[in-house]
Amino acid sequence: MRAHRRAWLAAACLLVLTACAPGPLEQPPVPPGPIDPASFRGQSLDYVYFTDGPDEAATRAQLARFERETGARVNLQIVPFGDLEQTLQGRINSGQPPGVARVNNWRPYADALVDLKGYFGAHYPDRFVEGTALASQTADGRMPAVPSDLSMNGPLVNVDAFARAGVPVPPVDKPWTWDELVAAATKVQRANRMESAIAIDKSGHRLSSVLSAYGTTMMGPDGRSGMDPEKAGRALDMLNRLARSGGLLSDFWLESGSRYKGANELFLAQRVPVYLSGNWQVGQLAKTAKFNWAAAPNACAERCGGFPGGKYLIVFSGAPNPALGAYFADWMNSAEAQRALDEQAFWLPTRKDLLAAGIRYPAREADMAVFLAEVNRTPRDTYLANGSPVFDVSAKLLVREFGRLLVGGQDVPDAVRNVQAGVAELLAKVGS
Repeated sequence: MRAHRRAWLAAACLLVLTACAPGPLEQPPVPPGPIDPASFRGQSLDYVYFTDGPDEAATRAQLARFERETGARVNLQIVPFGDLEQTLQGRINSGQPPGVARVNNWRPYADALVDLKGYFGAHYPDRFVEGTALASQTADGRMPAVPSDLSMNGPLVNVDAFARAGVPVPPVDKPWTWDELVAAATKVQRANRMESAIAIDKSGHRLSSVLSAYGTTMMGPDGRSGMDPEKAGRALDMLNRLARSGGLLSDFWLESGSRYKGANELFLAQRVPVYLSGNWQVGQLAKTAKFNWAAAPNACAERCGGFPGGKYLIVFSGAPNPALGAYFADWMNSAEAQRALDEQAFWLPTRKDLLAAGIRYPAREADMAVFLAEVNRTPRDTYLANGSPVFDVSAKLLVREFGRLLVGGQDVPDAVRNVQAGVAELLAKVGS
């Protein structure tokens, strides 16, 4: 292992150990019967929240309805996403945790959360999409989080540019292969004299979509590095060849180190005809794009589907009334409330019944239907990988090693070995 990777991993492991080390969950008292919401009248609940944009208005509308129904008060406390973990850890350490928080990763707070099965029963996870339910539970079957909204990676295409080039966009049930996507995007790029063929957010999460298409993820459900080196090598080799041909902009990937950077500006400026991002872009593009665009199904290689993400509601055991927090988290993810939030915020549902029935979005419904179709097509192991306690740090490692590949600092086998070894070391540090 090279010295630069040892130093980087040492810092990363320290971050994982301090932020993601799981602890014992405090069990809430099991009530003798259903929770009586009338008992919450006059009580209050702190709800720590970060917003992605249009979800704030939708959330406030549901909070007002919750208050009318229960007589309880919800104190919505919005914090920047970058300050979320520090804020929550500070409140936990001071003995004043909020009742509920919205997070993208529940594991840093695991020892401060209640097991929601204690309130809602052993079959509570069954109402949610299998992958999100699995990612909300511990290895021993406890459920510290409610999956509240789902995100899905996928490509967005410049329909006008495709039409000018005479290249069809595939229907939702007949996705491209990755070879077909590269060929189509390259033809459209050249016909329209665009700068490059495909833009991909500078994100290990987005790179994980490509790994999954080629049949692998960075870590497996057994807690060990599950990345198949041959399959990962084919995925990274394809991307590396695309970059060397000018089909993927290397400079975009190299100009900000390992930090995340979205490629939406490249797509909006019509510098590329295909943009690999996700459903959260739909609302913004609907307002800002000056050309016709559409979502397309994820390209396939060995398998199809995208790579999932999402948010969770977590309930703190040290709050004044954990039962109120549990009821609120469940209420916000009832069919009625989750449907309203999804419709207004362009979220994807985590409930099985809503996924089956579909969501009536106020705009771009056909594009959102493409992402909805990807939820069941996306392989089960991707949900487990995204829920790993080391995924976030591993994703940064993947970006780092891919960047070294692009500048010629290593070859594909070296990049694969470094990612595989790094993930295994991170997992070993947290005892997974």
